[in-house]
Amino acid sequence: MSTTEIRGICSMATRGLLAELCAAYSTHGGVRVPTGAVAGLDAARAVAADEPFDVVFLAADAIAKLAAAGKVDAASQVALVNSGVAAAVPAGAARPDISTEAALREAVLAAPRIAYSTGPSGVALLELFRTWGIGEALRNRLLQAPSGVPVGTLLARGEASLGFQQLSELIGLEGIDLIGPLPEAIQINTVFSAAPCTASKQRAAVRALLEFLTSSDCNEAKRRHGMSPA
Repeated sequence: MSTTEIRGICSMATRGLLAELCAAYSTHGGVRVPTGAVAGLDAARAVAADEPFDVVFLAADAIAKLAAAGKVDAASQVALVNSGVAAAVPAGAARPDISTEAALREAVLAAPRIAYSTGPSGVALLELFRTWGIGEALRNRLLQAPSGVPVGTLLARGEASLGFQQLSELIGLEGIDLIGPLPEAIQINTVFSAAPCTASKQRAAVRALLEFLTSSDCNEAKRRHGMSPA
């Protein structure tokens, strides 16, 4: 009997991209790929707890941890996209200059309230602030978005004046103005990968899906969603 459905789970950063690409895959191949999107930590926990998924899409380091625990097939893992961090402000607010590292540092120091995300990009952002020597100065002005809540939501509510998150998660959100990506010299890049879950009984079908997702046919969509092919 042919496979008609592959069940996946992903983090919020790749939600829009995977919804588009999996819909295209279903249209052309007849295989549905319902993919739930949750916070990355929650997705990793679900796979680690042996919830019935066929494929998981997460940051490469999270996939590596799942592979080490025997929850995904490391040999079949593929890199999908490179995803960078961008900055945004509430809609209508002044947009600070972030074109250079020095300008971004000044913008951060001037912001009354700074929102950042959970996951590897948020950790890296805090490390950048520490490297600049301003971590302690910002301690009472930092606001981490709750798991599964976009940084843009906090900006739109007026809870923060400057926010940082994956560009893919800021594109198209109402109530914010996107400033743009971080300067290349300090850009925080996350590689998002995919791997078949070891509990899946549809490994061949998952491999076919991953071949499609890593093909050049998907490159334009990846760029449109604020990422680049890995």
